[in-house]
Amino acid sequence: MTVSTTLDTPDGPFTIVADDGVVLASGWTDDVASLLALVHPDLRPVLPVPAVPTSDPDVSRPAAAVRAYYAGDPTAVGQVPVRQRSGPYRQHAWEVLRTVPAGDRVTYTEYADKTGRPAAVRAAAGACARNAAALFVPCHRVLRSDGTLGGFRYGLPIKESLLARERAAA
Repeated sequence: MTVSTTLDTPDGPFTIVADDGVVLASGWTDDVASLLALVHPDLRPVLPVPAVPTSDPDVSRPAAAVRAYYAGDPTAVGQVPVRQRSGPYRQHAWEVLRTVPAGDRVTYTEYADKTGRPAAVRAAAGACARNAAALFVPCHRVLRSDGTLGGFRYGLPIKESLLARERAAA
């Protein structure tokens, strides 16, 4: 069953949409509908998606990982399974992004290279833009080629906060 839960974090409310412990969508918002809109139609649950406490078995593991992340263990979120669907390149790109260590940063060019398609810089950027599982798939670790932050769906202050938190923990 697909459910949602929202945690308070230093960066604001963080909502997780999960099905049997697998993250379908997540981000710094308390607007579940906005997260559901990011989920591929083949995976999108039938509404309504009930809100449950963080102790619920369907969300307890991802919720515990978010708490651990904010308590100083930035690797915790990488252990939680994520389910996203798209074309083969984008799905592969999301998997590759999960291998970028906490505390590291890569440019879009380096990210494209890591996916095995160095010329696919725009496609790599598109994978970041279409990522429904923020934090669990760490698109915040990708920067512009000139080293500036670039964009982030939840705002540059949150991206800066995440990168600083990971740098301090590394």
